[in-house]
Amino acid sequence: MNTTAVRMVVSGSIVERCEADEVLSLIETRLRSSSALGLAVGSVNLDHLHHFRKIGAAPNGRLEWLLLADGMPIAWRGQLLTAQPWPRVTGADLLPAVLASAEVQGHRVGFFGGSAQTHELLTEHLRHNYPALVVSGMWAPDSGDIDSRSDAIASAIRTARTDILVVSLGKPRQEQWVDQYGFATGARVFLPCGGAIDFMAGQTRRAPEWMQRFGLEWFYRLTHEPRRLARRYLLQGPRALLRSARAQLICYPGTYYSGLIQAGTVENSGTATEAASA
Repeated sequence: MNTTAVRMVVSGSIVERCEADEVLSLIETRLRSSSALGLAVGSVNLDHLHHFRKIGAAPNGRLEWLLLADGMPIAWRGQLLTAQPWPRVTGADLLPAVLASAEVQGHRVGFFGGSAQTHELLTEHLRHNYPALVVSGMWAPDSGDIDSRSDAIASAIRTARTDILVVSLGKPRQEQWVDQYGFATGARVFLPCGGAIDFMAGQTRRAPEWMQRFGLEWFYRLTHEPRRLARRYLLQGPRALLRSARAQLICYPGTYYSGLIQAGTVENSGTATEAASA
């Protein structure tokens, strides 16, 4: 990433201050680059802070993470620290823009994760809204297949000549999968964007825009999916909110990595280092 960029460390995750158009430019640059280094664009919200606590070393240097403020508490903390608006770039907002750009540029997009039913609805949506988009494939393995067949799935994604891979396995599994198997897929850009394809497929609805602006999207989702989200927002959320309040601006030049360490336990083969106490 640009060494002069504004960054803050939030509970061990290094978050870049980027506008959406800057992110799209970085993605397009990586797609045109001859470098073998892949780019994963991750979203930092309170759920992310619950799962990821530290910064780690990227295995083999094969993947670079660009982490963006997804949750409003993250964006508000950045605004407080910089005295200027900190852009909130969500996966649900970024994905349509990436698909529109890929359609124009001819990049091949693959979708990994989600159910077969979701993929059927997504296919219909793409047909109507991105008619010229080249879809390299859609893979909807069950949990057991992800555990036992990820090498084969990654090989299939590579064979399909996928340029951009949208990974929807939910946190923290999607980030861990990208970290472990991303290089093997041959894709250049990864979007671990959770429920973004559910929004796009019409299976779930986003909160009204005014609720998003006031940081109430979590409340909207909780009232619509209380059984699934109560633990995340009511038990895990307050502790993660306290971590976000301790975020600080940092000068951290060069390539960095999101540190896929869950609840203080190393989840990959990289060597973990305590890089921040925030």
